[in-house]
Amino acid sequence: MSLLDIQNVSRHFGSLVAVNGVSLAVEPGELRAVIGPNGAGKTTFFNLISGFFPPTSGRIVFDGVDVTQLPVHKRVTMGMARTFQITEIFPEFSVRENLRIPVEVAAGYRLRPWMSRTDDGEMRARVVELMEMGGLTDKADRLVGELPHGDQRATEIMMALALKPRLLLLDEPTAGMGDQETYDITRLIRRLHKDQGLTIVLIEHDMRVIFHLADRIMVLAEGAVLAEGTPDQIANDERVQGAYLGKAA
Repeated sequence: MSLLDIQNVSRHFGSLVAVNGVSLAVEPGELRAVIGPNGAGKTTFFNLISGFFPPTSGRIVFDGVDVTQLPVHKRVTMGMARTFQITEIFPEFSVRENLRIPVEVAAGYRLRPWMSRTDDGEMRARVVELMEMGGLTDKADRLVGELPHGDQRATEIMMALALKPRLLLLDEPTAGMGDQETYDITRLIRRLHKDQGLTIVLIEHDMRVIFHLADRIMVLAEGAVLAEGTPDQIANDERVQGAYLGKAA
């Protein structure tokens, strides 16, 4: 059974059709990429998956449960987490403090005013584990707002991972980065996919990242599916070359 099964979803904003009859099945442990030109409907599609608004029509099933009408927080509780195009972190807090917040939420302490010494130790250990996983240990007590963009993005990804998701949605994780930062974030995503066995769906414009990471790729154009296949199939698809990748003269 697919972990994520999206069945013919559409989203209309008045007369504008932002997403038009898109279907997608993501298997457990898969890394799936969604690409397309600006205005293709990629972020709207992510908003439908993560619950920021419901589809106008169609159905979204996560781990066998129809979540089409469920709000964001209930999808997070079920094991779905997301990052955004614009990095969502607490810039006035340290890396350690940024990670502590979702760690406590994942452990059920959001509405509890106290915790035992044992539980506090477990929270601290989990934060240390996440910092090590994200390559952030030497920046633990730095304010996130003072860090380079790549480290801020790594912090955001690890905050999402702190929620213990089974599905991680990454919206343009390397946007605005130089070559070294792009390389570092790509390595982090690969580690999470391979070492942690995490199921990942990502939107990305950098084709080097896409072809290096993805098991399969879906191409959107004008809100609809233009093509879907392996990286090699997508690279050699004439429709994709003409609409997005660009044909060589």
